[in-house]
Amino acid sequence: MKTDFKKTLDAYKARHNEFRILDVPPQQYLMVDGHGAPGEGSDYTTAIAALYPVAYTLKFASKALDRDYVVPPLEALWWADDMAAFTTGRDKSQWDWTVMLLTPEWITEQMFQDAVAVVAAKSKTPDSLPADLGKVRLETLAEGLCVQTLHLGPYDDEAEILAQLHDEFIPEQGLRMTGKHHEIYFNDFRKVEASKLRTLLRQPVERA
Repeated sequence: MKTDFKKTLDAYKARHNEFRILDVPPQQYLMVDGHGAPGEGSDYTTAIAALYPVAYTLKFASKALDRDYVVPPLEALWWADDMAAFTTGRDKSQWDWTVMLLTPEWITEQMFQDAVAVVAAKSKTPDSLPADLGKVRLETLAEGLCVQTLHLGPYDDEAEILAQLHDEFIPEQGLRMTGKHHEIYFNDFRKVEASKLRTLLRQPVERA
């Protein structure tokens, strides 16, 4: 049987127009850091292009150990010196980010290092080597208490729901923001029209 973490992990569950408070356990990710607006031809897409070859190499290595799984959806952490850059300002040039792919807890550091080496070895020319392969790391993210919801529609329409989350729901619940804004992309924006995109929005919090 192939494990599908979108179906088995509670942290992937969210509903449109509903804020949910939950405890997210520590989870292991492949990660690449960067800065600036996302989009075609950006550093963001270059980072993503380095993640997937490693993720699928790990999947096949795990399958060989009789632990097959579906590679989980793309995720990203987002932050800025002024978080209004995500809401009222919406200034993408100020955004910092970490793109991520969830990796099962049984994947070890040695398996990760071996996977990176395999990807590098399969690249027959320097031009075919993922530009950010050397930036990929395996790291555990511990978010703990969080609030999340499901956004439907274009990414650029998130500002209103984020403002409601940051400025209304979180303080009304006696909470304050901590950690980094987290998004989980259940669709491939290249294959799905913007109105049908499904994005989980998560904000780590603590008791005020």
